[in-house]
Amino acid sequence: MSEHPQMTAYLAEARWFAGKGLEYDVVDVRRVGTLPGPPTVTIDIITVAYAGAAGAEPTTERYQMPLSHYSEEQGRIGHAYIGPHYDEDLGDVHSYDAVHDRDAMAVYLDTFVKTPPEQPVPYGGLTFHRVGGYELDADAHSTLFKGEQSNSSVAFGGDSLMKVFRKVTPGRNPDIEIHRALTEADNPNVAHLYGWIEAGEDDLAMLQQFLRTASDGWDLALSSARNLFAEADLHADEVGGDFAGDAHRLGVAVSEVHAVLREHFATEPFDGAAAAEAMRRRLVTAAASVTSLADHREELEQVFARIGDAKGEAQRVHGDLHLGQTLRTSKGWKLVDFEGEPAKPLTERQLPDSPWRDVAGMLRSFDYAAQSVVKDLYDNDDPGSQITYRANEWIQRNRAAFLDGYVEGRVESGGGPLSADEQALIDAYEADKAVYEVLYEARNRPTWLDIPLGAIERIGASPK
Repeated sequence: MSEHPQMTAYLAEARWFAGKGLEYDVVDVRRVGTLPGPPTVTIDIITVAYAGAAGAEPTTERYQMPLSHYSEEQGRIGHAYIGPHYDEDLGDVHSYDAVHDRDAMAVYLDTFVKTPPEQPVPYGGLTFHRVGGYELDADAHSTLFKGEQSNSSVAFGGDSLMKVFRKVTPGRNPDIEIHRALTEADNPNVAHLYGWIEAGEDDLAMLQQFLRTASDGWDLALSSARNLFAEADLHADEVGGDFAGDAHRLGVAVSEVHAVLREHFATEPFDGAAAAEAMRRRLVTAAASVTSLADHREELEQVFARIGDAKGEAQRVHGDLHLGQTLRTSKGWKLVDFEGEPAKPLTERQLPDSPWRDVAGMLRSFDYAAQSVVKDLYDNDDPGSQITYRANEWIQRNRAAFLDGYVEGRVESGGGPLSADEQALIDAYEADKAVYEVLYEARNRPTWLDIPLGAIERIGASPK
């Protein structure tokens, strides 16, 4: 029997909880902060333990649970009800997941408003930080975003957005760290950071510019691909929804962000041999599970080996870049979510890496955009040679446009054109990403395996 049955039960239904489907238990609840409100808002860090193999120590994860408390039930937020219980500090209360509670979110916003820029202020065990002199709208109502998976994001009117980090790891969250550097550099390719909240060594939330009228890059790419397939007699560059101009501008934006990160964070020589070996190990692990991937192992190992002597610098990067991490606004492209790959430990996400990882991630995303439209339109049917040709035409056009934009932006910031070493790095990082995709699709969408396998065949067959 769990010592915290209400919290254990609530986690099972939470979108952001990574342990759904696993055997787990809440083994500790530690209060790190209290905001007096009203309503009273508390922030607890809960420790979840997962059952390990026989004889092995259980693994643990820590999650943040902000709670709002009332003496009576609140029907308006019944969907976020944790339950009635006795709280040592508050007595008998009814508790709710606070991100769903507009009154509780107003308490957060009011505390940010009261925090002077560049003068961190402690409030009830928490420390609030403000960046710059942006004046927040103190009367803005909150709206919780519904679709997010790993965190909880709350918009305050059309003014600002607060991201609550659900999974908590001690240390500076890269999303805050990188956004702060780009904000202080006045880089136009991100939503500016307005502030953040921490408790001891844990970063709990960040407040940033809300790009209210922005369009999701992934959705725009899907729309472009659909337009192409709807026009049977036109090529990708003739369709009204041609995406290549946007892809080019996105490449420039990514290049500009990389340039700022090189200026504000330490760089180090890129270790091609170590990167190649890490890719090879991931391949071996994945090939042991997916037979169709094992058939390409020799060619992929050759692709990875070609970066063993690659020269260049490792630097801070986005770490998990794809079209879904981009927003197009009237003032250009914005990159979002600089946390890196959520599954990696924080210490790994903070390490310098090759900027070509980000480039390769975006190139893979163009492939998935067009191919996913084909899957949606034809489902179990063969799309035929014409649709397959047109999808590949769209992919190649936008990949080339993005890469041209990236190289153009790099030249403008003092870099040079693409070298042979850099093309080898792009191929290797693309192949490494495709290996991950094969493993994911084999476990979740076997009918989509042909998408990453097609990329692996293309990269493995490229000139040596």
